[in-house]
Amino acid sequence: MFDRDSKTIQAMAPLLQRVLIVDPQVANAKLLGELMRSMVRCQVWAAATSAKALKLAGAVGPDLMFVELAGEGLDGVDFTRRLRRSTLACRDAPVIMVSGQATAAAILAARDAGVHEFIRKPFTVKDLTRRLEAVTLHPRDWIEAVDYVGPDRRRFNSGDYAGPLKRRSDAPPALEAARTAQALKILRSAIGAVERDPAQALRAMQTQLRDLRKAAAQAGDMRLTTAVIEFARHVEAIEHGGGAQRGDLERKAAALLAYLPREDQSPQAA
Repeated sequence: MFDRDSKTIQAMAPLLQRVLIVDPQVANAKLLGELMRSMVRCQVWAAATSAKALKLAGAVGPDLMFVELAGEGLDGVDFTRRLRRSTLACRDAPVIMVSGQATAAAILAARDAGVHEFIRKPFTVKDLTRRLEAVTLHPRDWIEAVDYVGPDRRRFNSGDYAGPLKRRSDAPPALEAARTAQALKILRSAIGAVERDPAQALRAMQTQLRDLRKAAAQAGDMRLTTAVIEFARHVEAIEHGGGAQRGDLERKAAALLAYLPREDQSPQAA
């Protein structure tokens, strides 16, 4: 068992070079930092408030963040949500929420904010290793929508699942079709939100278009590829100051959204 854990930690180490701990309790942050340094060779930074943590995250670009659920000057759920919707380079870095009060409501709130894993205090080295393994060696698909930004919530398990995790590369055709449909639904939702939240709507559209272009190439579907390219050009023009109008976007995306499964054709099906 020890040999297996050592190999796992060795595999994770390159992905844990920079660690940010967000916790108002200095002693807790120091203890966790020392634990991380005992496991892997890494640099550790600490911040006591959300404002300081976001500023520090932008400066150091952490590979991993531990965030306390709540404390003076800190709302871990709000911090995670702001991080995910920011323009920071580390906005998609794994976040592990830490709390001594792991209620169902707290876990769901953390999941919906874009947290990767949730760990309850006090925890053992084995508990921590399982969470670290989940966020480094078994990464989840990234969801870039309007109302949610973060890892795929359907695979959120707080590190308790120890079975095999599917990769995009070995997904069966049915799963690839489901992912294409999801990308199209998110794209449609983003178009609908472009006047309410233009910055995130455009970012969501760009992400889905990249995924759809890959899907079209893998399927050898030239019609889908063409529809993606044409709509991507329109989105790019908007990004460079063209202005975003929902009606215009809906018309430009019609050929692309026609690829939605029949049962998802109506907006209410999103």
